[in-house]
Amino acid sequence: MMKDSYGRTIDYMRISITDRCNLRCCYCMPEGARKEPPSQILTFEEILAVVICGAGLGIRHIRLTGGEPLVRKGCAQLVRMLKSVPGIETVTLTTNGILLKENLTALLDAGIDGINVSLDTRDRARYRQITGVDGLETVESAIRAACKCRIPVKVNAVSIDFDCCGFGRGDFEEGELQNVSRQFLLPDWAAVAELARELPVDVRFIEMMPIGYGRQYQTISHEQLLEEMKARYPGLEPDSRRHGAGPAVYYRAPGFQGSLGLISAIHGKFCGDCSRVRLTAEGFLKTCLCYPDGADLRAVLRGPESPILRANGHFFWPFAACPGEEGLQRRLREAMEKAILEKPGAHCFEDPRAMREQRNMIDIGG
Repeated sequence: MMKDSYGRTIDYMRISITDRCNLRCCYCMPEGARKEPPSQILTFEEILAVVICGAGLGIRHIRLTGGEPLVRKGCAQLVRMLKSVPGIETVTLTTNGILLKENLTALLDAGIDGINVSLDTRDRARYRQITGVDGLETVESAIRAACKCRIPVKVNAVSIDFDCCGFGRGDFEEGELQNVSRQFLLPDWAAVAELARELPVDVRFIEMMPIGYGRQYQTISHEQLLEEMKARYPGLEPDSRRHGAGPAVYYRAPGFQGSLGLISAIHGKFCGDCSRVRLTAEGFLKTCLCYPDGADLRAVLRGPESPILRANGHFFWPFAACPGEEGLQRRLREAMEKAILEKPGAHCFEDPRAMREQRNMIDIGG
């Protein structure tokens, strides 16, 4: 079991397997966002090597993210590889849902333990404005198909204000902002929440974090949102059941098949219980979203002592046992232990001026 210097158990790793995406969400990856050359992205064998090391340090839960993980060929194959690592208890996936339905069988066969689908609105026109794609029906169909497979399904919605819906702050007088925010946000959150009535899914609302392109948009306080939820759903009560390895706080509404969750990084700071680290697509082990601190594991994986080979700009392993090679695992362990021990005690999202992380969320991983 690995603990950081604050005594927190670190057992959860989010792994971005690509910085590519088939959507262009305004707060994440709009048109023109920079992408790494494919040669700079970790191979599946390199990811496996990191996970083998992480499992030895006490990592038990893996979540695959992007970009959009399903745009990377062989995503289900990677799930199968990671599920075979001793010590890993769950491997889950976060997706925008566009390619989910066609990949669902392969993911299930590989042993996926849960699927999160990002969906900020159920209004077709607004979905197109936010993402740049007319894909709402495709995503909702994929959610319904996944629900029939008897694995945990969650829907993630960013609690964002009206800016992302085609309006700018300059279009309104300062005194109008609160009313405009209520007008444009509240019908959206309620429609998304209704998925938890219709289907056995957990719907979670995530406060927008001031990272990268997200700095341009204002989150909706979950203190406000919770009051609206209580008013709309009389009888709403806390749900103390365990829903996964994440930080959401859950509630049950009468008549709902699923629960409603709030992930409140700004107004409900949960750093004291943080159990996670992140691996970016290019192999940087990141210990806190707010700061650029961590460890360059790609440098370890591709260093002069590594067994990895390079040919024509591509990296590959000469034989299957290499990801677990003793010397490589020792070097990875040293780098990962040091980074985790130096994990910051808390983020500083409430004071963006103190943030040192300048990368976009698409570069870090969802």
